[in-house]
Amino acid sequence: MKKTNILFTCAGRRNYLINYFKEALNGNGKIVAVDMQLSAPALVDADIAREVPSIYDSNYIQALNEVIKEEEINAIISLNDLELPILSKYKEEIESQGAKVVISNPDVIATAFDKWKTFTFFKNIGVDTPKTYLTIEDALTAIKNSELQYPLIVKPRWGSASISIDVAENEEELKLVYDLQHLKVKRSILRTASSEDMDKSVLIQEKINGEEYGIDILNDFEGQHYGSFVRKKLAMRSGETDKAVSIINDKFSDVAKTIAENTKHIGNMDCDFFVRDGKVYYLEMNPRFGGGYPFSHEAGINTPAIYLAWLNNETDIEKYNQFKDGFAFSKCDRILEIPKTAL
Repeated sequence: MKKTNILFTCAGRRNYLINYFKEALNGNGKIVAVDMQLSAPALVDADIAREVPSIYDSNYIQALNEVIKEEEINAIISLNDLELPILSKYKEEIESQGAKVVISNPDVIATAFDKWKTFTFFKNIGVDTPKTYLTIEDALTAIKNSELQYPLIVKPRWGSASISIDVAENEEELKLVYDLQHLKVKRSILRTASSEDMDKSVLIQEKINGEEYGIDILNDFEGQHYGSFVRKKLAMRSGETDKAVSIINDKFSDVAKTIAENTKHIGNMDCDFFVRDGKVYYLEMNPRFGGGYPFSHEAGINTPAIYLAWLNNETDIEKYNQFKDGFAFSKCDRILEIPKTAL
């Protein structure tokens, strides 16, 4: 494998990805990580750490281009939902410098970023998904007509819904949390992303009570489906999978293939689904590495090595897929010393 330099943007706390890619590189390249704060944990494990402005800063793309040129970057991988629409918009400009942006096309990003569009997308391709409503009036009408029942999920429409999710057990709670969600959106990092239609920036969704799963749906860099890797969630913490067990199930794979063939997304896509009474209900799509990826990796699918193979036009990738059923793993935290220069 030739020397390959990888840039992670909005690196944040994704140390595991930094280290998985470093292991896959095996010295044949370097990992550069950028964030708006040099104290971001992932930057500690990167070979090179760089500080850049906020993704909403007018100089952000220019700053990335400078890093790409100075560090001789070959590929860029974003780890932040809010950044994906921005990188997708400027993909052509960035790639003119010779670095591949591993990101899906703008339509896929828009569909995944807007959870209302995600809902309609699933319905249009025949994938089951929870009933979802764009206004409280529509939800209350559905309840009155016995088409919907409590409890209900109330969450942001755009961006990372896990930032703020509430459960309403009755009409009084629904009205309260619906208004509260709008206030939360206006005061959070989702404010800019939701500015397109602030009045309809909150969704009301049927709560599916069933077994919860996460899945990594992997397409190649041409958008062709490669495979899917499922984990049954055993425990959650702060909106991310904390404990999980790997699962191989043909039914799950078939639904994932349907999604992959319709999105033609690029690279890894992290999704969540529930199983209730034998039916598979998809909730969201995140066209990037998600917090559940380590469970897939440790169960035997080495997506970083596959990425590097594809970047180097290699076709022999089956050796990187040893995904096994029934392997359980648990996350834990660790403390990292931050360089004084990052303070």
